[in-house]
Amino acid sequence: MIVFVTTFGQKGGVAKTCTSIHLAAHWANAGRSVVLVDADRNRSATAYASRGLLPFAVVPMEAAAKATRSADIVVTDGQASSNEEELKNLVEGSDFIVLPTTAQSRSIELTVEMACMLNKFDIPYAALIVKADTRKKSSIQIAREILQGFDIEVLRTEIPLLNAFENAETEGVTVDRAVTKNGRSDRRRMSGFYAYSKACDEIELLMPHRKVIPMPIGWNVSRLEDRCA
Repeated sequence: MIVFVTTFGQKGGVAKTCTSIHLAAHWANAGRSVVLVDADRNRSATAYASRGLLPFAVVPMEAAAKATRSADIVVTDGQASSNEEELKNLVEGSDFIVLPTTAQSRSIELTVEMACMLNKFDIPYAALIVKADTRKKSSIQIAREILQGFDIEVLRTEIPLLNAFENAETEGVTVDRAVTKNGRSDRRRMSGFYAYSKACDEIELLMPHRKVIPMPIGWNVSRLEDRCA
């Protein structure tokens, strides 16, 4: 059964595409069949994947129906928008929504607004604090408390602020393969990838478990051509 995870935000600069890429990469490296659907008009995920170095396919929204047929997990990089109709369309195609959020006041404000819109739908979601500067732990804690004060689920994992993420995007690879401008492996690259892996573990625990509807007794579910034979 396919699981659909969507990253969504109201503004750029909150590592939305980076989050989509690394969630997909974690599950792909874990042996899942993963497809990332680029639903952002800027086609940021498509540009990121243009070198063909990611461990999963990235397809435009128009090609999603065919490309995702055999997938275990579909990650959608949603449009950065506050349009309620666009949000509704993405919600209808999702099992879980991730809201990347920085500790900046404007980002927190927009995430709260987004959560208010999502509350109109029957969809589980959680905020993920990204670009977390370890030198500003108090700001991160305040951001977490504000979000939780609005009854927003906030993942315990925080994605650190690392140059390695920028280096990885330049090279078209995930952060665990990032190198510096001198061609050396980035010292902190694995901490970034590990953080996204931990976020994936949390997301899986928060995802609703779909009920499997038993097939009525007596139904013939074999292929039609087999029955004719």
